[in-house]
Amino acid sequence: MITRTVSKNPRTTRGDLVNDLQRAGTKVTKATISNTLRCQGLKSCSARRVPLLKPVHVQALLKFAREHLDDPEEDWENVIWADETKIELFGKNSTRRVWRRKNAELHQKNTISTVKHGGGNIMLWGYFSAKGPGRLIRVKERMNGAMYREILSNNLLPSARALKMKRGWVFQHDNDPKHTARAMKEWLRKKHFKNTWFDLLSITYDPVRSFLSNTKKKD
Repeated sequence: MITRTVSKNPRTTRGDLVNDLQRAGTKVTKATISNTLRCQGLKSCSARRVPLLKPVHVQALLKFAREHLDDPEEDWENVIWADETKIELFGKNSTRRVWRRKNAELHQKNTISTVKHGGGNIMLWGYFSAKGPGRLIRVKERMNGAMYREILSNNLLPSARALKMKRGWVFQHDNDPKHTARAMKEWLRKKHFKNTWFDLLSITYDPVRSFLSNTKKKD
């Protein structure tokens, strides 16, 4: 009963299980429940926060993955990923626990869906590659095309040289309107940028926010 219950609802607490078993006429301790679940390969872990996905987002991610499934590793080493992200300063940031098996942290039942909004935050623009992180820029105003081009000119090119990116490196950003505008395309062409847009991934997967989140956890 214990294993079956947490398999259906990984967020079930030990207290919930103790109460359920008591109502069924069985008295157990929380320690017994923990030991029983561990023997089944289940352990209590913090639920992974992931973007709230719609079917169209899932299909876009699968399409992107399939198109690049056979790309050689050295190709990815020559890509710079860039994006804007909001970092929450205040508000709800509580941790939820789930019972899960090893390598199951991204199963839907073991995650908490999030959306890109909320109060008390700062906007950052940053980028990274397999060779390391680039500069992190705080955006104090609503970003427009002119501001974006200024950020790229002042920060991306110097960092690309510092990271010793190979000739022909690829600049990967999302399909935000200011990134795909005619003026932006012309600027990139004049600067000889080789760039692509990862369609819909700005909604489903924010690589910079993910990178910063993992970095913050290590601090």
